[in-house]
Amino acid sequence: MRGMNLKWFPLIAAAMLVGFTAHAQQSELVIGGLDFVDHLKAGMIEQDVYVERIKGSGKVYRVTVKQKETYINAPIYTTASSVHHAPFAMDKTGPYKRGKKLGFTLGQWLSGTGKASYSCKAGQGKLTASFEKLVPHGLYTMWYAYAVKRHMGCAKCPFATLDFPVGKPDGTQNIFYADGMGNARYQASFKPCIELGSGPIMAMLAIAYHSDGKTYGPSPGPMGSVAHVQLFTGLPGEGAHAMATK
Repeated sequence: MRGMNLKWFPLIAAAMLVGFTAHAQQSELVIGGLDFVDHLKAGMIEQDVYVERIKGSGKVYRVTVKQKETYINAPIYTTASSVHHAPFAMDKTGPYKRGKKLGFTLGQWLSGTGKASYSCKAGQGKLTASFEKLVPHGLYTMWYAYAVKRHMGCAKCPFATLDFPVGKPDGTQNIFYADGMGNARYQASFKPCIELGSGPIMAMLAIAYHSDGKTYGPSPGPMGSVAHVQLFTGLPGEGAHAMATK
């Protein structure tokens, strides 16, 4: 969800080489070794949590890679209203009207990690994922999304994604919770399988934290104000399906 920096492509390729297995006799696609990362680790601007540069100003900003260490111990906030994603645009970092304090620091937010595996057989998809150091008792949703590859890393290019809940289209199958330690496990079986990227289109998985304790069905909800993408991972392209059916 919300894109991926070209600098991150080597990490995706490594995951595919290590974790991709196609069982030809069973016509099954199995993708393992999918590592979730945050926006900053991917070389982007953090998108859905914000810091207040001047205490008491009521104005908040997105954090860039260069600013990470400066604000690593700073409390993070929501925005008062939804803010469109712009992961490469320095002129979209703020200021924005401050929303509520989330109750943890930027460093705690960035400490979240996750791994996933995905399989597709006879039109039946299965996704299994595990996470650590998420928001304790946090409500999350799992999404898959598409973005245009040629716009990755381009600050002046229009940026948009198409986001879909994993599983049922109404969003009733993509919900999960972290426990008191921030650990979580997500597993779902569904039809049809997830569509992978093709040609100029990149596919990815992402998890969104819902700071208002609500989910929004087929939509992630207002980004930045109540919905916050914490981690995401890239998926291989359409050639993976071809390999699985040879």
